[in-house]
Amino acid sequence: MEATIINFCPTGMVPTKEQTPYVPLSPSEIIEQVHEAYQIGITIAHLHARDETGQATYKKDVYQKIFEGVRKHCPGLIICGSSSGRNFSEFEKRSAVIELQPDMCSLTLSSLNFFQQASVNSPDMILSLAEKMNEFGVKPELECFDLGMINFGKYLIHKGIIKPPFYWNLLFGNIAGFQSSLNHMGLAAAELKEEDHYISFGGLGNVQLKINAIAIAAGYGVRVGIEDNIWYDDSRKVKASNIALVKRIHQLMNIHERRLMTSAELGQKGFYNEHSLTRI
Repeated sequence: MEATIINFCPTGMVPTKEQTPYVPLSPSEIIEQVHEAYQIGITIAHLHARDETGQATYKKDVYQKIFEGVRKHCPGLIICGSSSGRNFSEFEKRSAVIELQPDMCSLTLSSLNFFQQASVNSPDMILSLAEKMNEFGVKPELECFDLGMINFGKYLIHKGIIKPPFYWNLLFGNIAGFQSSLNHMGLAAAELKEEDHYISFGGLGNVQLKINAIAIAAGYGVRVGIEDNIWYDDSRKVKASNIALVKRIHQLMNIHERRLMTSAELGQKGFYNEHSLTRI
């Protein structure tokens, strides 16, 4: 039975309580929902922090509360922080979370446009973030929205800036990137054939279920959560909860006879931060 990585993304930078009451924003809400998902079974928690007003924040003290709470209630879970540039452009802000020494941190491998916003990731910024991750023992979560990003990631690997093992989030459904076609998915996955490359597929908006189902059937990992889609159904009548989304992933895994790849398994392959300040 093949093992499936579940990368749980409960919050993101965009969903608000006005859009969905199920999105966790405060540290206590995030910790509680990660714990619930952990009890069902996840491999990685991909975490964003929000301030008291619900806006995305880079502040280390907020991230530290979240990380420490997750470590306490979810021992052994792989934690990934966000270095996204959608709301913050300064290196000091984007890289602050790295100093808390989570196991992983997101690294988007080029600039891109979302429907209403740009995410700017210059080559210098990507290199600086990658080098700081190396300094603090943090593995990059390689986020790719198109083939050019995969190519740049492979270039950094060739240069020795990003070191094995490698974890890739391939994201489908953004208007300016990979679409949710079998051609796009197959081509992207074919670029990453080596044994030390671990791949998860994520679907944005109403293609989340489609992408997750194809990934599980094909033997890849999945990225799932309200960060990527606030709706449970394609007709947008039922708001999703993070727990319902994780349970649905497990239903798909059971159908396809896949088992969960635990955090301990992935961690032993080189994804735990051995120097983590928040490791319990």
